[in-house]
This record gives sequence, C-alpha cells and structure tokens, in this order.
Amino acid sequence: MKEDRFVPPQGAFTRTVPIRFSHCDPAGIVYFPHYFDMFNGLIEDWYTEQLGVDYSKLILNDRYGFPFVHIETDFKRPSRMGEHLDLTLLLMKIGMSSLSVVIVGHLAGVERLRARLVTAMVSLETQQKIELPHVLRDKFANYLKRTGQAQC
Repeated sequence: MKEDRFVPPQGAFTRTVPIRFSHCDPAGIVYFPHYFDMFNGLIEDWYTEQLGVDYSKLILNDRYGFPFVHIETDFKRPSRMGEHLDLTLLLMKIGMSSLSVVIVGHLAGVERLRARLVTAMVSLETQQKIELPHVLRDKFANYLKRTGQAQC
C-alpha cells in the first residue's frame, strides 16, 4: 500500500488524540463513527484555542449551532488502540453560512485519513441557517490566509 505523506502547513491547528479502548472495535481498530466525535472535538478546540472564540458560549449563550451537513472521509490506514493520532484542521472555503473544513489524521508523517466536511451556522431557536457573523468570518479568513487553502 502506497503511503501518503502529510506535513501540516505552518500554523495549522493540530491536536494529538490518544486512541483508547473505547474508540475501538473488537479488533482494536478505531470504529469509524468515533472519528466523527474526534472531528467535532477538534473543531471545538480550534474555535476556543486557535480563534479565541469560546465554542461553549456560542452554543449555550448565543444559541448558535454548527451541525455537520456533509461529511466525506477516506480511510487510508487503520489506527489502533495505544497509538496517538494527530488531527490537523484546514479550511477549504468560507461560505455565507457555512464552513468547508478538511481534517487530516496522520501519524509519523503518514496520512491515515482525510475528511472533508461542511458545517453550517444555525440558530438554535429557529433551527434555520444564519449568516456567519463578520467577527467569525474574519477569524476564519485570517486562519485560511495563514495556513493556505486545503486540498481535497
């Protein structure tokens, strides 16, 4: 199997996730739905730690939600219990009410998975999409400028 190499762009937000027993199937390999929980955790940390926007306050106080409206993932190599997988968040596109994100899972420079996902900003009161506020749009644009546009 050809190994896809991955080096995160300078300044890209990366988190190391320990692969735990609770993430795995009986073969000791990450059960794919658990990756989606890891992706959401990475996005929450990115908002709070990288962008300086408290994700929990956006949800609980401001009543905004950011559901996944599209996810497409290529699983290239399995990840196993006891490993520490690096997840890197990159941006592809900033829409009017959506954000297109690429998350790359990698270990020791070898790409394990690549997810392309879209989150939409919605009002938790009306359950309708709403336009991204300028303060968020500017933070997203600055991150995109710093790290470059993600490749699918």
